[in-house]
Amino acid sequence: MEYELDPIGIAVRRIEDSISFYTTVLGGRLLDRYRSEAPGVESEIAIIEVNGSRIELLSPTNNTTSPIARFIKQKGKGVHHIAYHVHDLDAALSELKSKGIRTLEDTLRINKHGRRLIYLNPADTDGTIIEYCDYPETK
Repeated sequence: MEYELDPIGIAVRRIEDSISFYTTVLGGRLLDRYRSEAPGVESEIAIIEVNGSRIELLSPTNNTTSPIARFIKQKGKGVHHIAYHVHDLDAALSELKSKGIRTLEDTLRINKHGRRLIYLNPADTDGTIIEYCDYPETK
């Protein structure tokens, strides 16, 4: 299985300030900005490209149920997750299972851009939140 680093998710408190930093200071380009009120997501998301690399800024829209709000409360703002693009998410999930790595099944979804994604169980990744994703329309 080949893995390619995909967006790095960064938990932020004030998305406007973070967008300004990444676009003004780092010269990034805002590609998209949207809200997801799906249960277990509840975030405003800004996708920024800096020299060919993508970053997802994640700001909670619900301080009670958003996983980003919980993350910020527990660990503070900063890197939330690292995503890896895999060619075939189903095959990657089978490989993970064969190696005894669990996923957070309730996080399996398709985002606004058609990217299928799921998070691995941080208990199996030394505490790092890792996302696996694929882009079914490009298979």
